[in-house]
Amino acid sequence: MAGEVLANRLRLYARRRRAEKARAAAMASGFSGRAGERLLLVTQPERIPQSQVYPFHHYAGDLKRLYGAEVREADTWAILRGEKPVASGATVVAFQTPFDIADDDLHRLVGLLRAQNPGARIVCLDWFAPTDLRNAARMDPLVDLYVKKHLLRDRAAYGRPTLGDTNLTDFYNRRYGIAEPEQVFEVPPGFWDKLVLGPSFATAPNILPALLGRMPGGARPIDLHARFAVGGTPWYQGMRGEAEAALDTVADLAVVKGEGVPLPRFMVEMARSKLGFSPFGYGEVCWRDYESVMAGAVLLKPDMSHIETAPDIFHPWETYVPLAWDLSDFEEVVRRVCADAVLRQRIARNAFGLLHDWLKSDAFARSMAPLFA
Repeated sequence: MAGEVLANRLRLYARRRRAEKARAAAMASGFSGRAGERLLLVTQPERIPQSQVYPFHHYAGDLKRLYGAEVREADTWAILRGEKPVASGATVVAFQTPFDIADDDLHRLVGLLRAQNPGARIVCLDWFAPTDLRNAARMDPLVDLYVKKHLLRDRAAYGRPTLGDTNLTDFYNRRYGIAEPEQVFEVPPGFWDKLVLGPSFATAPNILPALLGRMPGGARPIDLHARFAVGGTPWYQGMRGEAEAALDTVADLAVVKGEGVPLPRFMVEMARSKLGFSPFGYGEVCWRDYESVMAGAVLLKPDMSHIETAPDIFHPWETYVPLAWDLSDFEEVVRRVCADAVLRQRIARNAFGLLHDWLKSDAFARSMAPLFA
């Protein structure tokens, strides 16, 4: 295993460096003046936000072919410090913010972006995990478009009260009898016309290149890969603790569990696993969803029928295996899938193929058409 882990470490390092170089190059020069559309990305450098930004660089050729667009980048924190980006005069500015940005900082950021790029369309790139639209009311007067990585299929669910901030906190707070204050995030009627569904972690620098290759083959002696953190807020700890307890029902199978394993080893283990168990996180869509698929393991996850994302890998029993949210069917489903090699191969290939084909096409660039309308 040591050799495979080292090879993985080198691959992940090379992918990270490629993304860092793309960002640095995009931050180092202004627009050429020849582009019909000039897109300035104002972003955060952390891993999760950059998973949303990287495809703009990877598919820069498609954006130029389809919309005549050039892509440049600047740092959110630098602009908030008063630094002026190298690129200005954009026709489209797509910005990210910290999860808990204060109103004063948000208004100052948007004001600076408008002043530096007169007449530009202003777009918020929401990289946050939850499916809620907590920022809708305050973003509505500030932006022309709002790109969200995943949404509730039932739009009527927005604006309903929840125990805690999200649909997940509501379900698990009620399940475990946790008393959190009720919350309602109002969505202005006109905001629906501003929503754009963007991709989730499939476009991350460490995942996209792997999905453009071939699905790993080879022996899979591990029945179930189930490494995940358990500690967190009360509802999260209850949810993850319940997922951990469910593993006891299949203790006779080859199960890998625990946490704290570096990603290179984690991915080697996943490539040797039949199933990858991905409980919910602070939002439904998780890194592990895509890591399972890229490793060729069957994704096992609480039912995702309420979620809309792109590309959609959550087709039950076609691209992933759904579980009841209370995990009451966990043992039955795990044993069924572990025992059926033909079913596993079909689901794993369907999921990998769906992501591979989407990422190999110009689907990302086409999904961003509203930015350039």
